[in-house]
Amino acid sequence: MDVLSDAVAAMRTGRPHSSRQDLYAPWGLRFAASSGAGFHVVLQGSAWLLPSEGAPVAVGPGDVVFLAHGCGHGLASDPGVPLREVRPREDGTWPEPTPATGQLGEVPDTVLLCGAYHLDRARAHPLLSELPEVVHLPTRIGAHRSLRAAVELLGAELEDPQPGSDTIVTSLLDTLLLYMLRAWWQREQHGSGHPTGWSAALTDPAVTAALHAIHEAPSHPWTVEQLAGRAGLSRATFARRFTSLVGEPPLTYLTWWRMTTAGRLLRGGDVPLRLIAQRTGYTSEFAFAKAFKREYGVAPGQYRRRAS
Repeated sequence: MDVLSDAVAAMRTGRPHSSRQDLYAPWGLRFAASSGAGFHVVLQGSAWLLPSEGAPVAVGPGDVVFLAHGCGHGLASDPGVPLREVRPREDGTWPEPTPATGQLGEVPDTVLLCGAYHLDRARAHPLLSELPEVVHLPTRIGAHRSLRAAVELLGAELEDPQPGSDTIVTSLLDTLLLYMLRAWWQREQHGSGHPTGWSAALTDPAVTAALHAIHEAPSHPWTVEQLAGRAGLSRATFARRFTSLVGEPPLTYLTWWRMTTAGRLLRGGDVPLRLIAQRTGYTSEFAFAKAFKREYGVAPGQYRRRAS
């Protein structure tokens, strides 16, 4: 199984949304903090990102900015421009006109592509939790070609919707999220030459082998010895390396992933508790329910009703 894809799937809820906006200088937008994650792409012109903390960030044409933790922030044509609160609707459309409008036929100074994802912060995967508040991916010739292609396709669908666009846009947004995360992790792995944490875990063959085993078969009664065998290391060496890079011991992570998988199955439909227990490595529905309540604080049935 793909650990990065699993990490995103574990947190994603609801449908992502996006919007394309033509802006005429001077303009300034303020986005309130949210429980999800958001991104901005400058398709044309330039902008300044104003994070909740830290200096303004110049964003040029083709640049991608990902805000993984939903922190409040601003976007403006210039750092000194007053900001106006913008609260996109659930479907991604903006309820009011942009701060300034151009004359008929006038070319906008900036064209933005903005989007947001709904995330379950209660089960934030540590792989995503390591991301900084702002991930800035400047455009560079030959860099992140798949990410650029996804951005271009998404921008085209939003500019000129066609039959099937609703499904295409949703799929492109999911794809774009993975490309943004992949671009970040690749930059971390190759930038400093000394990746740490999950950036290092995903490049360590031994730890990656164990993680893939856990994600591929969370129902298997894994032992540290078995996972060490998959990693090709002694039990003690494997346990130390896994704990150092992942941030917790192998079986602790296994339990966390089982419970995260169970939560996703409960939110996603009407899979019987008996089957969820089997898929997450519990010999009985009672044992599963007891472990789930210990982890979430509520019984599985109650959790499902709340999520519906």
